[in-house]
Amino acid sequence: MNDFSIWSLMIDISLISGLLLVGTILRAKITWIQSLFLPASIIAGFIGLALGPSGVNILPFSDQFSAYPGLLIAVIFASIPIGAAKIKIGEIIGRVREMWSYSMLLTLLMWGGGALFGLLVIGQMFTDLPSGFGLILGAGFLGGHGTAAAIGEAFSLHGWEEAMSLGMTAATIGILVAVLGGILIVKRGTEKGHTQFISSFKDLPSDMRSGLIKTDDRSSMGNETVSSSSIDPLVLHLSIIAFVVGLSYWITQVLGSLIPGIAVPLLSIAFVVALIFQFSLRKAKADSYVDQRVMNRIGGSATDYLVAIGIASINVTVVMDYALPLILLFVFGIIWAYLIFKFIGPNIFKDFWFEKSLFGWGWSTGTVAMGLSLLRIVDPELKSKTSDDYALSYIGMVPVEIIIITFAPILVSIGLPWVMPITLLVVGVAIIAAYKYFGLWGSSVKEKTYNKKAS
Repeated sequence: MNDFSIWSLMIDISLISGLLLVGTILRAKITWIQSLFLPASIIAGFIGLALGPSGVNILPFSDQFSAYPGLLIAVIFASIPIGAAKIKIGEIIGRVREMWSYSMLLTLLMWGGGALFGLLVIGQMFTDLPSGFGLILGAGFLGGHGTAAAIGEAFSLHGWEEAMSLGMTAATIGILVAVLGGILIVKRGTEKGHTQFISSFKDLPSDMRSGLIKTDDRSSMGNETVSSSSIDPLVLHLSIIAFVVGLSYWITQVLGSLIPGIAVPLLSIAFVVALIFQFSLRKAKADSYVDQRVMNRIGGSATDYLVAIGIASINVTVVMDYALPLILLFVFGIIWAYLIFKFIGPNIFKDFWFEKSLFGWGWSTGTVAMGLSLLRIVDPELKSKTSDDYALSYIGMVPVEIIIITFAPILVSIGLPWVMPITLLVVGVAIIAAYKYFGLWGSSVKEKTYNKKAS
């Protein structure tokens, strides 16, 4: 397809939606896929990759297919602030200091460590590599497909178009690392008596394995906040997101004309515009008409499409060209993530360190969803409050992610690739030093374990 039209868009959406349906069916029916916790979007992406232009080329994706992730990630970030409940920062800090610290260290060390390894080691071995190559680790492993799309889009604005395919590859490999590595960590953790709650894969509820929720366990996607006689509630929420993203795109174009050579990612502007929009809603006392669960579903839907399209649009030729440096980066990332799990977690968390650190492993190598899946294995009733604490601490993490995604590519493009990794690692060391200074480092409680093997 050479000329992109509205029908090209329809065909792209139809094809990827069909693949998502196939992925959902395969997840529900095939046991070994269930054991890997592979989301339908990942399955759909692999099928699309095999049948698309990089495979046997029987699916007629348009020539703009690989551009969709850049738009979808803006939708995701725009949906985060809008409809969010008002929370007192002081209460958050008091409750989730440990989870925030651990999450911050994961972010700083994965992004900073990968970028520095890319410059110090890989960059010296492969001198023709872009100086921002090491950032692919943080984008793919820690961030997942959404962040990979964001950093890929940002780098493409500065001339490195291959970054998108490399980031998507890193995110896909990261999912597999999260699952396979997590299974091994759980097995060893139960043998060593580190787990607080007895659990194994067979104890997981069927909906976690198949992805299909039983009738009695289903919950509402959200509330109707307006009458359909005026506007359909879903259309209201979609209109808000579409308006915010459209306005954000216009702002990026204006900024690009005012500041030539500096490209600000669309997702960064979308997040800021969404914050302003949410603030305006509260001032107008209209925020109650926006349902956070509906916004979460819109963001979640965009994520599923982004993951499927991101994998299906991977340029295999580009990946093969970068194969050896990618392998080195991934090996480093796996070792680095395990060291963080092994040494940072037990020294940050006072209780449930294994459960919380296992969640961190799944998140830092795959996605938050992978972290939650692993958490349900060792904490099936979620008594450790890990997911609740993460949800609150993430509020303070979003600005950090935005700063990294926005400014790391800019610093690389102007010849200052060392600034971001050094800054991130220095801040990480400062957090650890603060924990040691205040006597909080290594204060984890020796938990009573109910693991029969340990007793």
